[in-house]
Amino acid sequence: MTDILQCYRCGAALEALSLPLSRQDQCPSCGHYVHVCRMCQHFDRGVARQCREDDAEEVMNKVNANFCDWFAPAPGRYVAADTDPAASANAALDSLFGDGSLSNEEHDPARQAAEDLFRK
Repeated sequence: MTDILQCYRCGAALEALSLPLSRQDQCPSCGHYVHVCRMCQHFDRGVARQCREDDAEEVMNKVNANFCDWFAPAPGRYVAADTDPAASANAALDSLFGDGSLSNEEHDPARQAAEDLFRK
């Protein structure tokens, strides 16, 4: 793990920003807010509310700027998309089952028969 504070989204170094990060601070590279749960040392996908701080109020969107008093930026929060376990799992599911949408070129005769049956 690196000691350099990086943007959770693009991996750019955030040394140009002064600590403590304010709610309005943005990544100089991608422009996304950095006072977000995904940048915090308490963020943990494996626990309830994805936060290890019991006294923190729940934040529903972990990538939006928030007012959490427990926020403490943590280095090493950037995870490349090709190494992110959740992204890898979703890609594997999509390759196995498809993405759940039918293209206009695909025609499902069983579905068409069912729709015709219930339209009568």
